[in-house]
Amino acid sequence: MSQPLPNHAPSREKACVAIWFRSDLRTSDNQALWLACEAARAQDLPLRGFYIETPAQWQQHSVGPMQLDFIERSVNQLQRALASLGIAFDLLHCDDFSLVNATVESYCQRQGVKQIFAGREVEINEQRRDQALAQLTRTIGVGLQFTDEHCLLPPGSVRTQGGEMYRVFTPFFRRWRELLGREAITPLPVPAPLAPALPEPAELSFKVSKQDSKQDSHHWPVGEGAARQRLDSFIANQLADYGQERDFPALDGTSCLSPYLAFGILSPRQCVAALLNRFPEAMAEDNSPGRSWLAELAWREFYRHLLHAWPQLCMGRNFNSLGDDIVWRNDPQEFAAWCEGRTGYPLVDAAMRQLNQTGWMHNRLRMVTASFLTKHLLVDWRWGEQYFRRALIDGDLAANNGGWQWSAGTGCDAQPYFRIFNPMSQSEKFDPDASFIRRYLPELAHWPLKQIHHPGTAASSRFTEPSLFATAAYPPPIVEHSAARQRALTALAVLKKSA
Repeated sequence: MSQPLPNHAPSREKACVAIWFRSDLRTSDNQALWLACEAARAQDLPLRGFYIETPAQWQQHSVGPMQLDFIERSVNQLQRALASLGIAFDLLHCDDFSLVNATVESYCQRQGVKQIFAGREVEINEQRRDQALAQLTRTIGVGLQFTDEHCLLPPGSVRTQGGEMYRVFTPFFRRWRELLGREAITPLPVPAPLAPALPEPAELSFKVSKQDSKQDSHHWPVGEGAARQRLDSFIANQLADYGQERDFPALDGTSCLSPYLAFGILSPRQCVAALLNRFPEAMAEDNSPGRSWLAELAWREFYRHLLHAWPQLCMGRNFNSLGDDIVWRNDPQEFAAWCEGRTGYPLVDAAMRQLNQTGWMHNRLRMVTASFLTKHLLVDWRWGEQYFRRALIDGDLAANNGGWQWSAGTGCDAQPYFRIFNPMSQSEKFDPDASFIRRYLPELAHWPLKQIHHPGTAASSRFTEPSLFATAAYPPPIVEHSAARQRALTALAVLKKSA
């Protein structure tokens, strides 16, 4: 989306080009920054970057304190990177999106902004914000150009032959690869400096309180250098075995790049380019060692394309309207037990404690815990989605919503309603020696392996083997698996028509 420069732009005495950073906190492979630099050079004007803190909007969107800490640190790192390019940076503040236009208009007047560049965002509130911004800039005579920074292919551009959005991942993935294969995937470099480097900038601080965070984000290093180092290490050391190791939470088998992708410190183009540099056949060959991770990156894009095509997903709606007829139990005490890792199922509880302690959860365990909440406990997926959104450092609406609706059976190309993860068999299969479980449930350190994987057996041994429970304050299973499974099959049968 682009608007021509107006004739009545701000005077030359005080004028600049501006770039509004959102979830694209990087200087490399940033098309908006690249175009802004070109515009500034062409007009012999300085370039200023800015970021807008919106605490009330963040609260509405369930952005948690660990995410806020990570964003604040990332914004400071970005400010330093821009200073090295001769680009000044400003942190602006307004409570929510309804006040953004007034904030931007005031900024444009103070700085003499002639043109704004920004990365487009797919969420509905962000789209409405940008529609209002477009009206404002036309009114005040400021040019505006949006770029697509979050997907390799713009949302809405991957369609069926009939022009419709894909509802199933596999054909989307096939078409996505076909379109990507038509041109080289070459990330943009960091732009050349526009001016001499600026002095070391002062540290920026958000006004929003982060005091309720039990953990800060400092074990996640920020900045493009840290993100690139993690990407390069994953490509060199783990990618070849990713397909075999990604489901085992005790192993270092996943990329752990999700926070960097969520906030745009790393671009999906950089990830795919690095993958293809290591395994160039991955785009065309199913058996390539790089194919599994390529598919995971494509799932991320698929969910963003869905959000663009069906904005009601941003408003807590079921993708499959049959899900509207599910009668959820929504027991608040059982939900609290799930949140706190007290369900009596060790794999579920270890996963939730990993989330609460680190702000991150292994992808296999996200599926296991989501299935347990929605199917074993029959708690509305929206409760879990909101909890994850606030607790995860990589909280991302598209991926989080897509994952939860997939698990609940209400989403696009979702897991069938009758597929219910057995937390005991998942435990035996993906944490066979219980090393992950013992890491996060130290009270079970001395439990026999069989009873860790089959907590019902341990519960029945409470009297025959009391020593197990003498020092371990660990609860018995909150629900019996077979009974919970049957209850879920009955409650979710309303989805049968779409299965």
